Amino acid sequence: FALFSEHAEAVELCLFDQAYGAPELARIPLKEQTDYVWHIYLPEARPGLMYGYRVYGPYDPARGDRFNPHKLLLDPYAKAISGPVDWSDAMFGYPLGGGDDRDLRMDNSDSAPGMPKSVVVEPAFSWGDDRPPRTPWHDTIIYEAHVRGMTMLHPELPPQTRGTHAGLTDHRIVRHLQDLGITAIELMPVHNFVHDKHLLDQGLRNYWGYNSIGYFAPHAEYSASGGAGGQVSEFRELVRALHAAGLEVILDVVYNHTGEGDHRGPALCFRGLDNAAYYRLSDDPRYYVDYTGTGNSLNMVEPYVLQLLMDSLRYWVTEMHVDGFRFDLAAALARELADVDRLGGFFDVIHQDPVISRVKLIAEPWDLGPGGYQVGNFPSLWSEWNGKYRDTVRDHWRGEPATLDELAYRLTGSSDLYGDDGRRPSASVNFVTAHDGFTLADLVSYNEKHNEANGEDSRDGEPHNRSWNCGLEGPTDDPAVLALRRRQQRNFLATLLLSQGLPMLLGGDEIGRTQRGNNNAYGQDNELSWFDWEAADGELLEFTARLVRIRREHPVFRRRRFFQGCPVRGSAECDLVWLRPDGREMDEEDWGTGFARSLAVFLNGGQIPGHGPRGERIEDASFLLLFNAHDGPVGFRVPEASWSGRWIEVLDTAKPLPEEGRELGVGEEVAVEGRAVVVLQRQDGG
Repeated sequence: FALFSEHAEAVELCLFDQAYGAPELARIPLKEQTDYVWHIYLPEARPGLMYGYRVYGPYDPARGDRFNPHKLLLDPYAKAISGPVDWSDAMFGYPLGGGDDRDLRMDNSDSAPGMPKSVVVEPAFSWGDDRPPRTPWHDTIIYEAHVRGMTMLHPELPPQTRGTHAGLTDHRIVRHLQDLGITAIELMPVHNFVHDKHLLDQGLRNYWGYNSIGYFAPHAEYSASGGAGGQVSEFRELVRALHAAGLEVILDVVYNHTGEGDHRGPALCFRGLDNAAYYRLSDDPRYYVDYTGTGNSLNMVEPYVLQLLMDSLRYWVTEMHVDGFRFDLAAALARELADVDRLGGFFDVIHQDPVISRVKLIAEPWDLGPGGYQVGNFPSLWSEWNGKYRDTVRDHWRGEPATLDELAYRLTGSSDLYGDDGRRPSASVNFVTAHDGFTLADLVSYNEKHNEANGEDSRDGEPHNRSWNCGLEGPTDDPAVLALRRRQQRNFLATLLLSQGLPMLLGGDEIGRTQRGNNNAYGQDNELSWFDWEAADGELLEFTARLVRIRREHPVFRRRRFFQGCPVRGSAECDLVWLRPDGREMDEEDWGTGFARSLAVFLNGGQIPGHGPRGERIEDASFLLLFNAHDGPVGFRVPEASWSGRWIEVLDTAKPLPEEGRELGVGEEVAVEGRAVVVLQRQDGG
């Protein structure tokens, strides 16, 4: 047992045999201390033993110290945590009654009866022949999923596995992912997290899980195996099963803040262990620097905090076999003093690490602090959630003017953001929807957020969604509006999956999942957020799977390098050409036409740089992509150029399901319906 605390005066290890209510079996002083790490060896400790710490030192918030030995504290390195917080006044280090200065006084009530406990776990696990899929970046298709949300309402899952990692392991869930064709599942936070007291008081729960309190422990409520250590083996079984199905596992991790909130929050772990070391404190040390909107920010300039982060990451790779990480509010991790520093210690330790530098690293490249929007500014090895992709594609399909030049960059991998520092198109994680915001079905059904269920009079959530309700707000029986909404969903999916870069689907979008206009469902652990499998849109699922197959079968849609727009390999042909609907190449004046909402792009399958796994040249068919965001049909003429020939239609978003495609030749006109995408594949010579 070992615990870092630089400013503590004494530390006690407390042992229990139950999570709640049971008296302490023993209190053992940790008398050994090495470089601020307090430690002791207990040779008789066995798996299942529950424990916590009490840490002694000054309670002086005005100086940044909040030690309180009356509060039982979790082990930051606990591999399992048993039970949620049983909220009472004792969970706070100060008396809740009183004025604004109440946190300056220490509370003497014992928190142990209602505190979750750290658990000693069995480290052994039989991985068998488990191997990471190691899907190349350019072949990756991510599916953002929630453990409970995806499994709670599945009618074929055994009731005891719904809402758990065991439910995700079920062959019916795995088959859905395989049939869809995705290569990686990105799990929303599975680190043990806290349900905020204010949410529970309103009958809500912290559904999203961005409130971590244990960076090594799988969240106990996601376990069908119990919370006394069985959650560790159950998560490993999930990873092993997904790997066997060829799927990678990426974790959404929250290292920028903890679930302890601001100076009025509870004392559960880091605050009581060493507040001044673990957290960034403001000029007035009573208060926290908050780059995250949650009340606190972890102190990434403290070496032991950086070590905690790195030890956690390595543990999940080496012991839990995960394949990568998506870092929530990653800009907060890169702040050295106040500014975001792309060469800061956070990047240094990750880039030199022989384990972490070899897995997939994805940044949410912003936080809520000054200068926090850092899309395009993370260093090599990193991919980023491309918020500019989301905004541009949404604007284009809702008919905003002057989006063509921006759309061209986003369709081709955002070279304006990632091409100037040696990065590749896969640095751009393209998405139209994510957990934070509207689902795809809601994006085309609501102009305004409808967050009444959150209990904040709809003041919460992003007010500017770049959405369009297709003429009516919310549910409707109007067949014309419903048809347009379905077409718009297909347009967004086609744009996403045929763009260069790394596509990410929001789980449930492929079956038409709705949150009834709620764009901030963080506290809605109920039917509002869960997948309604019985109401699944089978046509949309089939359409999405077809798009994924087109992408996976044709390397021209997943190039490893950016387009050059000029002859390569000594050929007279360019690797891509932008075209007007009349078949002529776009010029500067065309790009600057604010009212233009239609364009075509030729993707040359014979001009793909790089080589295959055996050194072979990569060749593919060539494609014409025709985009029409006007409300009426536009005629696109097949261009008369040296690379023209016979073409066949392989996709039309105006049709719910693919049909036998029409054939076209040079000079023929393709009528693209209003608000639709048509994809043509070249049939002769490329």
